[in-house]
Amino acid sequence: MSVHLVGGGWQDEPDGVVYAAFVHEATARAAASGRVVPRVAIVAIRDDDAAEHAERLVGAMRIAGPVEAVVTAVGESGPVPADAFADADGIVIGGGTTPAYRDVLEPHFDVLRDLVGGGTPYLGFSAGSAIAASAALVGGWRIGGVEVAGEDINEGLDEVTVLGGVGLIDVSVDVHVAQWGSLSRIVAAAEAGLIEAGIGIDETSERGVAVSTISGGDQ
Repeated sequence: MSVHLVGGGWQDEPDGVVYAAFVHEATARAAASGRVVPRVAIVAIRDDDAAEHAERLVGAMRIAGPVEAVVTAVGESGPVPADAFADADGIVIGGGTTPAYRDVLEPHFDVLRDLVGGGTPYLGFSAGSAIAASAALVGGWRIGGVEVAGEDINEGLDEVTVLGGVGLIDVSVDVHVAQWGSLSRIVAAAEAGLIEAGIGIDETSERGVAVSTISGGDQ
């Protein structure tokens, strides 16, 4: 299976392309369990519009194929219930404030690693892509007090901050790259030794990352 990383953003007329490979994999996993339509666990962590955000994700995804959406929509203080990912054929983690997603989902990191390691496909949308990494770049716009990106992408943080993420991939991720001008941040983070390697993804673009083996006890 793979980890699917979407850079965020919405199309005026969604074509489902960035979700197609994920939906295909979730459908194949569902078939192995005797289900025709895959059960996809969708988590949205936002203070004001979590349910609406999840609904938009579901709508865009269903253009790629039918899914049974099991939505968890909570505020930035959480919590996400322990059974949010139970019996899921696929997992989608939405967008919003990256530090909030990382903090609220941290208690579930072991479960997510075990599920993906066992073949459940994962799709991260914006923040969900950033926290998929072992070294998650969660925000900030300065390094050592020096500006490396625009202040408006700081996500509530001054210094560029890298924290332990889910641990599905071994490269750090920045998103909305062309639209937010965040490429300079991930380049600077690598040059400063905050991360070992990174990838940047534009909005409405997807990167599939192959997953071989994942140990639930490692991060």
